[in-house]
Amino acid sequence: MTVAKLLQVARTKGLMIATAESCTGGMVSAAITDIPGSSAIFDRGFVTYTNAAKTRMLGVDSATLTAHGAVSEPVAAQMAQGALTHSDAQIAVAITGIAGPGGSDHKPEGQVCFGLAWRGNVRTETVAFGARGRAAVRRAATEHAVQLLLQAADQHDG
Repeated sequence: MTVAKLLQVARTKGLMIATAESCTGGMVSAAITDIPGSSAIFDRGFVTYTNAAKTRMLGVDSATLTAHGAVSEPVAAQMAQGALTHSDAQIAVAITGIAGPGGSDHKPEGQVCFGLAWRGNVRTETVAFGARGRAAVRRAATEHAVQLLLQAADQHDG
């Protein structure tokens, strides 16, 4: 299981992790903390569902939200960086997307933006999971975020 592997790698390297979640509503944090011993690697999670929460809790710039919308790579980047800044973690992942139902032509259901931050670096990506329904999009986004954390922890040199 990917979460158990994440716990093993992060513990071995002495890494702490933080999450900043919107459309997953804490599912990544829950997936990590479901594993016994996760307190050794999980510092905290931010569930920032509203734009106001993203701004207040993570320091996302309101101008970025206005210019790009909450579901965007610039916002995901600022969310991830904000999670690092406001935690004791060395790696943070951020998730913001359209779980559904609904969406638009420009931002369809299943579009999810991810941010990954570590040591002053931020990487972003957008994944189109498709209109598979709210629960399936949220599960897929959670699994993808855990995979991003695992890759980052694996590549981290301590």
